[in-house]
Amino acid sequence: MKDQVLDSMDLERERGITIKMAPVRMEYHSTEIPSSKSQVPSGEKYVLNLIDTPGHIDFSYEVSRALKAVEGTILLVDATQGVQAQTLTTLTMAREQGLVIIPVISKIDAPLARTEDVLLEIVDLLNCPVESVLKVSGKTGEGVDDLLEAIVKRVPAPVAGIEGTQVLIFDFAYSSHKGVVVHGRVIGGTVSARERLEFVATGEEFIAGDVGVLVPGEKPVEALGPGEIGYIVTSIKKPGIVSVGDTLTHVKTPAPALPGYHQPKPVVWASVFPESQDDLHFLRLALEKLRLSDSALSYEEESSGTLGRGFRCGFLGMLHLEIVTERLRRESNIGLVVTSPSITYEVTYRNGETEMIYSPALFPDHGVAVKVREPWVRAHLIAPPEYMSQLMQSFYDYEAEVEESHTFRDGRISFTVLMPLRELMRGFFDRLKSVTSGYASISYELTDMKDADVVRLDILVADERVIAFCRVTSSRTVEEEAKKAVEKLAKILPRQLFTTKIQAQAKGRIIASESLSAMRKDVTGYLYGGDITRKMKLLEKQKKGKKKMLERGKVSIPNDVFLKMVRSDG
Repeated sequence: MKDQVLDSMDLERERGITIKMAPVRMEYHSTEIPSSKSQVPSGEKYVLNLIDTPGHIDFSYEVSRALKAVEGTILLVDATQGVQAQTLTTLTMAREQGLVIIPVISKIDAPLARTEDVLLEIVDLLNCPVESVLKVSGKTGEGVDDLLEAIVKRVPAPVAGIEGTQVLIFDFAYSSHKGVVVHGRVIGGTVSARERLEFVATGEEFIAGDVGVLVPGEKPVEALGPGEIGYIVTSIKKPGIVSVGDTLTHVKTPAPALPGYHQPKPVVWASVFPESQDDLHFLRLALEKLRLSDSALSYEEESSGTLGRGFRCGFLGMLHLEIVTERLRRESNIGLVVTSPSITYEVTYRNGETEMIYSPALFPDHGVAVKVREPWVRAHLIAPPEYMSQLMQSFYDYEAEVEESHTFRDGRISFTVLMPLRELMRGFFDRLKSVTSGYASISYELTDMKDADVVRLDILVADERVIAFCRVTSSRTVEEEAKKAVEKLAKILPRQLFTTKIQAQAKGRIIASESLSAMRKDVTGYLYGGDITRKMKLLEKQKKGKKKMLERGKVSIPNDVFLKMVRSDG
C-alpha cells in the first residue's frame, strides 16, 4: 500500500487529481451488534465492489460509465469547501440512474472544516434527515467504520438479470502480452476462464484467459458471478474490436445486448502532428493504444500543407486535451506539434450550403459566410459573495448571460449562466479561479447552437501563415486577442539571423504587428590590427547576406513554442 494507491498514473500523482476510474473489490467483516432486523449482523462477511471516479467536469464521462455499473454512490463533500458545482453534476447523474445516494462529509479533521454548515447545505440539497449524513476523515479514520456499515445497510445487493450471461463492459486496458483486458460488471450468469465468449456488437469470439477481480491489483478467481465487477483477459490485439458499452455473452447460449452508454461528443478539437513525418506511424499506434484506456478520445487522420500529416483529435475539455497530449509525449516518446484548440462551427455560405467546420485553418475568410452558428453551454458556478463584482465583470467579458442565482446557508452564491462554448474555452476557468482566489467551482453542459459573430485570426511569421496558430475569435475582442498573441509569440520565439516580422491578420487586414530583431554574428572577431576597411568589407558582406535571407529565409519554429502558445490560450 502507498499514498494515492488508486491513482496509479504518474500524471495523477503529480497533479493530485483522478483521471481514470479505478474499480476495486474489498471484503468487509461487520463488527456491529444488531438491534433490529435492518441492521448488519456482527461478524458477517460482505464483498463490496467499489469504483473510484474523477471529480473534474472534463472526465464526467468516466463517472457516468461507473454509475451504470453500481447500485449506489457515495457523495463526498469536502468539509472545508462545501457543496461544489461538480457535486451537483454528479448528483444529477446518480439520480437519473436511480442509485442510492449516501451523503458523506470528508476532511472533518481539517483546521478549516465547516462541518455543521456543510451538513445543513447537504440536508437542503438532498432534502434528507440530518442523521443520514455521515462524517468521516480519511486521515484519522474517524467515521470510516460507520460509512462501511452504511454501505451494507443502505445499498441493495445486486439482482441477477435475465437468464443467460451478460457482462456490461465499462472500461478496458491493453497489455502487450495479454492483449485487451476487459473491465466489466456481470449483470447475469457467470463467466469462467477458458469459456468461449462473444462481443455482441462486433460478433468477435474469443476464449477467455484469466478471469479475476481487482483488489486493486489483478487477482485471478474461478468465476465471476452476478453483480461482481472484475476483469477478463481476451488475448485480442486487433484495434476496433472492443468498445465501451458493449455486452459480453456466451457463444453457446447468447443473451441480448444491454443498453450500454451514450457516445461522448467532443467539445474541443485540436490537431496533433509529429515533429518528424517518419514518426507518423508511431503516433498512430500511440493514439490507438491511448484510445483503449480513454474511450472519450476520438481522432481522424488529416494533412496540412505546413505541418504535414497528422491527426484531428476531439476532447471533452481543455484539461482532457492537456492530459492526452502529455500522455502521448510520455508514453510514445514522440515530439509533437499541437495546434490551438477550437470548437465546431456551423457555417452557411452565400449559395445556401451549410458546412460543419472543425479546424480554425478551414474557417472561411471574412465576408465569405453569411451566417455562423456555434454551440452554447449552461454553466453552474458557486462562489463566495465577496467576489460578486469581479464575477459580474467576468460574465460581461466572456459574453455570459445570468439565467438564475441561488444563495446557500453560508452565504455562497450559485449562478446558472448561458455562454458560448468558445468563450468558456478562452481561459474562463483560469479567470474564474483568479478573481475568486481559487474558491469558485464550475460545471457545465452543452445546450443549443446559436448565431455567432466570429472571425478567423491568422498569425503570420516572416509573411508565412502558421496553421497551428490559427484561431476563431469574437469580432468584439479580435484586436485584443491579436495583440496578445503577437506579443506572446515575440517573447517566446527564438531570434533568427534576420529581422522577423510577426503579424496578426483578421478581417482582411493586419491588425497587430511586432518585429523580432536579428541575431548578429560577429564576423570581424578574428581580425586584429590592420586597415579599418577590412572590417567594413566584412560587415557590408554580412549586410547583403541578411538582406537576401530576409527575402528568402524561412523560420523554423521549435516544438516548445507551439506548446507555450496553446497553454496561453486556456
